[in-house]
Amino acid sequence: MGLNNNENKKIIGYLPGTFDLFHIGHLNIIKRAKQHCDFLMVGVNTDETCVKMKNKTPVIPLEERCQIVEAIKYVDKVVEQNTRDRYDIWLLHKFDRIFVGSDWKGTENWNILEEKFHKVGVQVVYFDYTQTTSSTLIRTKL
Repeated sequence: MGLNNNENKKIIGYLPGTFDLFHIGHLNIIKRAKQHCDFLMVGVNTDETCVKMKNKTPVIPLEERCQIVEAIKYVDKVVEQNTRDRYDIWLLHKFDRIFVGSDWKGTENWNILEEKFHKVGVQVVYFDYTQTTSSTLIRTKL
């Protein structure tokens, strides 16, 4: 019996984030995401998207954040993310899995997204954040 095409298909993963003030939590989530896919695409929020989402302008400019993330051996591709709508991002990049922090699990927006993604065969994978550090904590200390 021949091999099913799905058995040979590479799993494309997508990890969205801002990656401002890059820290060990960022590295941990990128590393974990790569363990769950064959090809890891990381979406880095544009400055404008950050302001819309968090009402904060990143400290590190977008171009530099992209260069930092791109230099990590677990990352296969970096894309600029200029929308909050993860489904719109899927329409552009057609990934198989999306990785997101567990703090979003069960929220109204992600429940709707999970339903949309389920219909197109995308798996939502939630990861716990590194509790000891965050860009917000670093900003506060600075």
